[in-house]
Amino acid sequence: MAADRLGVAREGFLSHCAVERGLAPRTLEAYGRDLERFVRFAKEQGVAGPGELLPAHVRGFAQSLEAEGLAERSRSRVLVATRRFVRHLVATGQLATDASEGLRSPRLARTLPKLLRPEETEALLAATAGDGPLNLRDRAMLEVLYGAGLRVSELVGLPLSALDARTGLVRVRGKGGKERLVPLGEPALAAVADWLEEGRPKLLVPGRRSDALFLSRRGSAMTRQNFFTRLRKLALIAGIDRARVSPHVLRHAFATDLLEGGADLRAVQMMLGHRDLATTQIYTHVSRARLRSLVDAHHPRGSGGPGAPARPRRERRGPEGR
Repeated sequence: MAADRLGVAREGFLSHCAVERGLAPRTLEAYGRDLERFVRFAKEQGVAGPGELLPAHVRGFAQSLEAEGLAERSRSRVLVATRRFVRHLVATGQLATDASEGLRSPRLARTLPKLLRPEETEALLAATAGDGPLNLRDRAMLEVLYGAGLRVSELVGLPLSALDARTGLVRVRGKGGKERLVPLGEPALAAVADWLEEGRPKLLVPGRRSDALFLSRRGSAMTRQNFFTRLRKLALIAGIDRARVSPHVLRHAFATDLLEGGADLRAVQMMLGHRDLATTQIYTHVSRARLRSLVDAHHPRGSGGPGAPARPRRERRGPEGR
């Protein structure tokens, strides 16, 4: 039956992504959902197996997503998964020609990431003041997040062995299981040392062993949701709009502040763990935009400064003066 043959091909592709490409579980889950839609559509079009897929089927699927009113970003994600699935079928000999050739994804508007100003980041760190174990943990987590530009999944997944205090490096396991070494500054190293010495032992549950660097109040490894909730509370204490604060915003702040300080773009790419330099380059646009706003707001000759000259009005000239 069509469902069986296409379903087997789909499962084979997902296994390839997991074993050969080392994709993260969440990425595999998204691919699985998206390809289930494609398989279901192909079955409805009478496709009995992978070898019968035609460009018309792939184009029709893309049109059906648009007809459903699916957002551009969601359509783009689904079509990326579909294109890679079809190309895998060709590479493994299950399909003679690439039925996805010429398929275009929706054109996405390029949006700049949200940012915190350096003084807001400092206010967020100051909100962790205190000697309690949760204060020490939150301060250490914020310092590492902002000091190394980690993804939140990378942060909560750090084991005790990830940090080398002697060299000042943290070993991070990123997307696809790829590892990278990121240097930490003195504030982050000091905050983690305080947490390990004064905070973490107080959260350990007797008789329960944990290799996680950061623990919850119950002694288990911190989760993404737990840290997100703590971050929102710290934003409230710091007087920052909670809608503007997230773990990823601090990752953005790390990259932008480095580039504004003169860091090399490729060095920032390596520290962020980006596969493609183009992904990192968006922070150069953010940096320019922030600098532009600073000049406009604070420089005497900026567009909004008190010393800014009024723009001269152009005289209307009659026909004889043209």
